Amino acid sequence: MRKATVSRSTSETKITVELTLDGTGRYDNQTGVGFFDHMLDQLARHAMMDMTVRCEGDLHIDDHHSVEDVGIALGQALAQAFDNKAGINRYGSCLLPMDDALVRAALDISGRPFLVWNVDIPTAKIGTFDTELVREFFQAFSTHAGLTLHIDALHGFNAHHIVEAAFKAVARALRVALEADPRAAGAIPSTKGTL
Repeated sequence: MRKATVSRSTSETKITVELTLDGTGRYDNQTGVGFFDHMLDQLARHAMMDMTVRCEGDLHIDDHHSVEDVGIALGQALAQAFDNKAGINRYGSCLLPMDDALVRAALDISGRPFLVWNVDIPTAKIGTFDTELVREFFQAFSTHAGLTLHIDALHGFNAHHIVEAAFKAVARALRVALEADPRAAGAIPSTKGTL
């Protein structure tokens, strides 16, 4: 089983992430930020990863530290869980519609973190959630997981739909990239022999 547990504690947050890549999409995410929990649930369900996240953060200040630090810990857990990347597809992409929103995600489990973010979110808030934190999460997640990650919102006017489509598109792309390539026979998917 490709799995990992990461604990991260700072003066701003205390976080534990448990992740199983070859799961069934089970989730139990409690960060104290309701909309963010909903997005993490989507990530787990659509990537078919089993994921448990616990975060105690300085929410009396705002949600920023909690969202960003969960991205860091989740990225670290993902990197630990896929280990040496032998036999995986490596690349994944998804074009995901959700009502008015259409979001494309493409990623490479390359070990070279890079985020391209072309997502305009039309409102500053979804409920009480600051929408600028969505980019902060994906920046932290891609950096610490070692992902090259491109996210492009092609259409959309409803902020909730755009953000949810982004999480689902990334999840579906991850699912493809992390699955075993039956023709690879456990080889590293690179001409360099390492990722």
